[in-house]
Amino acid sequence: MLQDALLAYAHFFAILATATTLALEAVLCRPGLRWPQVGLLGRIDLFYFGAAILALASGLARVFWGLKGAPFYLQNPLFYVKIGLFVIVALVSIAPTIQFIRWMRQAESHGDKPVPLAEVGRTRRFVLSELALLALIPLAAVLMARGFGY
Repeated sequence: MLQDALLAYAHFFAILATATTLALEAVLCRPGLRWPQVGLLGRIDLFYFGAAILALASGLARVFWGLKGAPFYLQNPLFYVKIGLFVIVALVSIAPTIQFIRWMRQAESHGDKPVPLAEVGRTRRFVLSELALLALIPLAAVLMARGFGY
């Protein structure tokens, strides 16, 4: 029972960390972004990656070592919706990560100028898309916990 509670806590913590770091990316990656801020954006993205991996690992730990047992999850189509959404968010996150890396490589040569507006706008759309998709994952979880999908 304690093990299940600790796994649930780790999973919730990781989910909150994932959402928080992604929200921070959305706040920073906006029109007016200046080159000196790019390094912070890259570091936040690294924390986002770590939090997402922790969310995945703790979620899988709940599936296989949690109180409900693997059949509860593996026989429910909503579980696969959650996994599918997670994979889509991960795939969408590739474009912003690549852009952040490019910006970090270019940052020194640009001083305190703003990052080009078109690049920021395109990258921000990806980050906001990630946030919207990420918000759907708990909906699937809540429905699953209440018996939907069987």
